[in-house]
Amino acid sequence: MLVAGLDAGSRTVKLVVLDDREREPVIFGKTETTYDPVSQVRRLVNGVKWDCLVATGYGRKLVQEEFNGEAITEIQAHALGARHLFPQARSVLDVGGQDTKAIALDAGGRVQKFEMNDRCAAGTGKFLEFMATSFQVSVEEFGVFALDGRPGLTINSMCTVFAETEATSLMARGHRPQDIALALHVSVVKRSLSMLRRTSVNDPLVFSGGVARNACAVSLIREIAGYDLLVPDEPDMVGALGAALHGVRLCLS
Repeated sequence: MLVAGLDAGSRTVKLVVLDDREREPVIFGKTETTYDPVSQVRRLVNGVKWDCLVATGYGRKLVQEEFNGEAITEIQAHALGARHLFPQARSVLDVGGQDTKAIALDAGGRVQKFEMNDRCAAGTGKFLEFMATSFQVSVEEFGVFALDGRPGLTINSMCTVFAETEATSLMARGHRPQDIALALHVSVVKRSLSMLRRTSVNDPLVFSGGVARNACAVSLIREIAGYDLLVPDEPDMVGALGAALHGVRLCLS
């Protein structure tokens, strides 16, 4: 039996299809969400077969209605996916395009407590994407660009508009772009770490979501917080994997 998990996120739509006997992915897929997520989902699953489908992400209700499937929250999905990849995990930090989630797990892998920032782009992938554009650097390269920065500068505002103004002002004063980029990353990481502390998370910590592909963000979390940090090979696929795993449970029940 094949089980599909779809994570309809703000920036990308991710697909994972599992074989329920092995519980291992047989299909991976990803595409941009754009202004028409349902059409993008249709393109992504074109030719793909499944017996059960579970959706997650901010567009999960649209996907559920379109394909007559089930839906679970992003909190549930990332907890399931992270624990499957790392059975020793006790916490999850998911930094996606539109929101950030800090999740504490109990010894059995169940969600114990969580906190979510979903009202502002500050501290999310969208913030870093916007700032990368300001630096005329691709979002994929922005983390490596920031790793070349020297510490010492501070960005006080996490509002996207005001942070850009601060960055522009620092540039006008002759500071290196790499140093400013590092300061922006430090601001994002400190915001995420404050959420983790309020959620009382424990080691080991799984870093999921698109921002977990950012080398500077990964390095700073390890350096500032000292967490035993676990980063999946495909960190932005963790939610889709969790949705598919939930589907396996439904199929076997």
